[in-house]
Amino acid sequence: MLDETLWDEVVPLLQWEAPVHRLPLGPGTTTDEIARSVAAAAPERFVLVGFSLGGYIARKVAELFPERVAALVLVASSLESDTPERAKAKQDAIRALDPSTFRGLSTGSIAQSLHPDRRGDWELVTRIREMGRRLGYEAMVVQSGLRRDGIAAAELRCPTLVIGADQDALRSAQEIRELADAIPGTRLEVIKGSGHMLPLEQPEALVSTVRRWLLAPENQ
Repeated sequence: MLDETLWDEVVPLLQWEAPVHRLPLGPGTTTDEIARSVAAAAPERFVLVGFSLGGYIARKVAELFPERVAALVLVASSLESDTPERAKAKQDAIRALDPSTFRGLSTGSIAQSLHPDRRGDWELVTRIREMGRRLGYEAMVVQSGLRRDGIAAAELRCPTLVIGADQDALRSAQEIRELADAIPGTRLEVIKGSGHMLPLEQPEALVSTVRRWLLAPENQ
């Protein structure tokens, strides 16, 4: 439930010569459909950065279009799929919402996604909540219902960087490690001083990590 403004601090810091495209998770109601929409809106060949749920979609794009993905960066993502119990809990939560009064995710759930020192930063919490409000109830329904299993990892062959945060309450260190271990030849980096929302909490460290890896001789 994050829109393109998630990258407002990141893109200027990249100072990248090639065009930078911010692509939404849509249209589509399945990971396959959304991945095809992303690929349709992307250049012929590209470096793909996916954050959180976007990391699942990015892996699906690389699975479907391996010849087009030059490199893959997965930020605060995972291999985990929802258990039946978790999937049911999500759908129960959706049914409890009123579409006519939907205003984004709860401030409590957003605060829990941040580094402990930032959980009282109501300007940041409000900014994240506003992204969800702009996306709307229907996006919440689609994203909550996406199946995250059956997406390639071991079959991927493009250079891949996995980035985690040391205080991510949503994605454990074990999940980040398992994701990195599952994709051949992946490099793993962990950024300190951040919760789950790396592009908002630590944009400078995130950009520095990505640029350093992309400019390494083995990735040229």
